[in-house]
Amino acid sequence: MIVHTRVLVSLALALLVLTASPLFAQSFPERRITLYVGFGPGGPTDLAFRTLAEAASRTLGQRIIVENKPGVSATLAATTMARAKPDGYTISHLSSNILRMPHMTKVDYDPLSDITWIIAVADYFSGVVVRADAPWRTWQDFIAHAKANPRKVSYATTGIGGIAHATLSEIARREGIEWEVVPYRSSPEASNALLGGEVHASSGSGGWAQFVLDGRMRLLVATGDKIPRWPEVPTLTELGYGVSSRAPFGIGGPKGMDPKVVATLHDAFRQALKDTEFQKSLERHEMGTAYLSTADYTRWARERFVIEKAMVERLGLKP
Repeated sequence: MIVHTRVLVSLALALLVLTASPLFAQSFPERRITLYVGFGPGGPTDLAFRTLAEAASRTLGQRIIVENKPGVSATLAATTMARAKPDGYTISHLSSNILRMPHMTKVDYDPLSDITWIIAVADYFSGVVVRADAPWRTWQDFIAHAKANPRKVSYATTGIGGIAHATLSEIARREGIEWEVVPYRSSPEASNALLGGEVHASSGSGGWAQFVLDGRMRLLVATGDKIPRWPEVPTLTELGYGVSSRAPFGIGGPKGMDPKVVATLHDAFRQALKDTEFQKSLERHEMGTAYLSTADYTRWARERFVIEKAMVERLGLKP
């Protein structure tokens, strides 16, 4: 009788293990979700994700709380998230920087095996801006001045090793330029530094857009795709450099997530991409939708990881 009871208990426990995950997935989410963002509050990425999170919350029926974790070239958010339980209640903004940092310095994570790449949502329209009263009217003027004045021209960026820094490092290598790179924690800080005269230029995504619109800054070049609001501004590709700072960003979770939970999150955020307020936020901050499914985003990350390794080795980038 005792043996029979033990067998029944063992069978019951086994059945519980087998059914727990599907039952959990079917009831997900039962409480609020935390979404880490790797930039400071008030910047374009932060504002876009807050709008996206609000739209996805309506689909999920639970609030998504945005928590800012700036630092380490916008990778602190993702690396903090990667150590959380893989239950879907802690997710993070992902940037391409997390695929670059392991090639630049020793890290305690693998961006491919320690992260579930859930969905890509958008991309930045990025560029290099100077103050409106700066003497340089064109990108060629700025480059000529930087070449003639080694280590006397500075530019702001949101993190050493970020895509903006990597892109201008490639330009410096090709043009034989030595300029000073000044990192800031967010786009607003970088823009304020430029307006305050702390640096000569700023490179990055559209945190500068409003200042260009109101006449306080001048956009010299688009470092990624053509910027719809300023089609007359040339891209680096059009100028013959053959480089681009395109870097889709999205949302990820820890490794080992239940596929049904991943699908629930993916579907909610994909629906949120259509939200009118989110689309307005993208337009306001010079971004565009860049959707990739879970499978495609994972494939993109693996391919990009190889590209980043080659770029870091070519440029000798260090954090």
